[in-house]
Amino acid sequence: MGILEGKRILVTGVITDSSIAYHVARLCQEQGATVVLTGYGRLSLVERIAQRLPDAPPVLELDVTDEDHLASLADRVREHVDGIDGVVHAIGFTPQGGLGGNFLNTAWEDVAAAMHTSAFSLKALTTAVLPLMKDGGSVVAMDFDNSVSYPIYDWMGVAKSALTSTARYLARYLGEHNVRVNLVSAGPLRTMAARSIPGFDELASHWPERAPLGWDTADPEPAARAVVGLLSDWFPATTGETVHVDGGFHSTGA
Repeated sequence: MGILEGKRILVTGVITDSSIAYHVARLCQEQGATVVLTGYGRLSLVERIAQRLPDAPPVLELDVTDEDHLASLADRVREHVDGIDGVVHAIGFTPQGGLGGNFLNTAWEDVAAAMHTSAFSLKALTTAVLPLMKDGGSVVAMDFDNSVSYPIYDWMGVAKSALTSTARYLARYLGEHNVRVNLVSAGPLRTMAARSIPGFDELASHWPERAPLGWDTADPEPAARAVVGLLSDWFPATTGETVHVDGGFHSTGA
């Protein structure tokens, strides 16, 4: 038996088979879970990628900034499973105007889009599916270190700080529902999302040389394993926590 045997997990953010979310979904299935995916914008692409998983899961359309999508989400999930034990938030977006060293010139509209999609969406998604988590469960969101500033990451870094704080407050308010909320802060990975960040190579270049355990920017498996661990019952008293999966980079000085 796997550590997720019998659990029902909703996974967002699968775009390609190089994404962390894809490997989370794969490992969830290998550990005994039933998986439901969501996608938006390129739904046919997500459906094709879903076919590569061990057991092709259903794919639901979800724009986390669309109130109608959120309001109908629980009912649409119920068409496939009778409840949810875990949720994976792997969603983030900042317009190009908020990246690449443009911090001082970014318009509020771009900042607002980054905050809505990358931070507030964690609260919106979690409360949308909360009626399905009658026996409690685990929410895990993908984060990136925001304890310092990084070149070119700009307003996405600010949005990740907001995501971290959002997770803490969700943990506070959802404890009475026996719902845990945690973050996995992964090192930089060469995903499709990373390719949209101008200067990503510059940002990622320091990890392999400074991380005590080293870091492979092409290997999402360590981060995916951490997510699966937090979705399981092996962390029953852990909430509001950030687990760093970055080879130890966050713990080192210059």
